[in-house]
Amino acid sequence: MKNHLFNILSSIIAFYIPFQIALLTDLPLVKNLILLIFSIQWISFIPAYIFQTEKFFDLTGSITYLTTVLAALYVTDSGKISDYVIVSCVVIWAIRLGSFLFMRIHKAGEDRRFRDIKPNFTRFFMTWTLQGMWVSMCLLCVLTALSSYSGIIVNNIFYIGLMIFISGFIIEVLADHQKTVFRKDLKNKDKFISTGLWSYSRHPNYFGEILLWLGIAVMSFSSLEGFQYFTLISPIFVYILLVYISGIRMLENQANKKWGHLDSYKEYLKNTPRLFFRIFG
Repeated sequence: MKNHLFNILSSIIAFYIPFQIALLTDLPLVKNLILLIFSIQWISFIPAYIFQTEKFFDLTGSITYLTTVLAALYVTDSGKISDYVIVSCVVIWAIRLGSFLFMRIHKAGEDRRFRDIKPNFTRFFMTWTLQGMWVSMCLLCVLTALSSYSGIIVNNIFYIGLMIFISGFIIEVLADHQKTVFRKDLKNKDKFISTGLWSYSRHPNYFGEILLWLGIAVMSFSSLEGFQYFTLISPIFVYILLVYISGIRMLENQANKKWGHLDSYKEYLKNTPRLFFRIFG
């Protein structure tokens, strides 16, 4: 009973936080788009629970990103090239990551994280709601900037943000590619990757993810005012999510169980930063 109450409360909080930030922007379109994001998750949850499947969970997240930013672009209809640029950044990222995750789970047959989650109604519902929070928190600054009177303002800050996004996107794509190639080699079965970008960071893909959302926030910055600056929480949220909640913490616990007894892995942990790149030495 306590677990069900916790799941319900977590779901309420996961919706409440981004929705309240949306209200602070004083832009009705942003509020409506946040409602759209959560509606997609909750509707998708119904067949997922009935058929006890998580196979379209990540894909739904990507589709939600695409639907929301394209809806914002269509409704605002400013015709500004800068609006199309920032929306294109999100679209390209969402298509790339969504297809990558979908193919990975299709090949694996399941996402092991969901084995104990799927049978539990409130816990599975909470997971879908948390995905809604993830999409909302990441997109809040973009949606607010697009919905503002000026749209996306082009200046030096915008170009700096674009360069940051491109850098982060390249790092994420390259890191995922290197790991995929590593795992395809049968000689590397049950081994951990420590080459390429993975020799500079234990989680370069997550570093790229955080960096690209920082770029999106920087690109949006000049279009915001007043309480709208609260929407710039997106890269901070991504950092907390990936480092302390669903990403690095879980992966490193699994890695320690699998390779923690190996001297080579202990050496890798000692000499390789968890997230941020080691530039020298």
